[in-house]
Amino acid sequence: MQEESGSIEVICGSMFSGKTEEMIRRLRRARIAKQHVQVFKPVIDTRYNNEKVTSHAGVDFEAIPVNDSIQLQQKIDSTTTVIGIDEAQFFDEGIVALIDSLAESGKRVIVTGLDMNFRGEPFGCIPILMSKAEKVDKLHAICMVCGGSATRTQRLVNGKPAHYDDPIVIVGASEMYEARCRAHHEVPRG
Repeated sequence: MQEESGSIEVICGSMFSGKTEEMIRRLRRARIAKQHVQVFKPVIDTRYNNEKVTSHAGVDFEAIPVNDSIQLQQKIDSTTTVIGIDEAQFFDEGIVALIDSLAESGKRVIVTGLDMNFRGEPFGCIPILMSKAEKVDKLHAICMVCGGSATRTQRLVNGKPAHYDDPIVIVGASEMYEARCRAHHEVPRG
């Protein structure tokens, strides 16, 4: 009998590209297959519901909010076979080693996250996880300026593009972010 091997799946892209919704679709299929599923989210993500991951379209799935990778590891049930981690870019550096370890132990780990910050630069652990993953899906949104394919997240402050030197992490939704294509993504300096 062949032992089940673990894997890492990364679902990345800009805001509003459907990352969380795609993760939820995969998690629901795992449940239908009678697999034991647990989902985790960073405690700082309180946009829609503290104990659910929720897509911008309103699709949700129960989740456990955690402060960091250590707390996440402590809350994993030994019978869990599929682990979802939403907004992984907000976790500490230990998340990469933990996800690697979970996959090595035979778990299927499905991770979502922004691959680029509002500046258009690699964001947190996502680029590293993309290189370690067995499967990577980069989803695109729709540019709010031209209607084309959007790969970037535009942060807005009072309706204008945020400056390069503004803080990297500010949790929000459509009130302060838009999906943009490369041509319409703006990050003024100075």
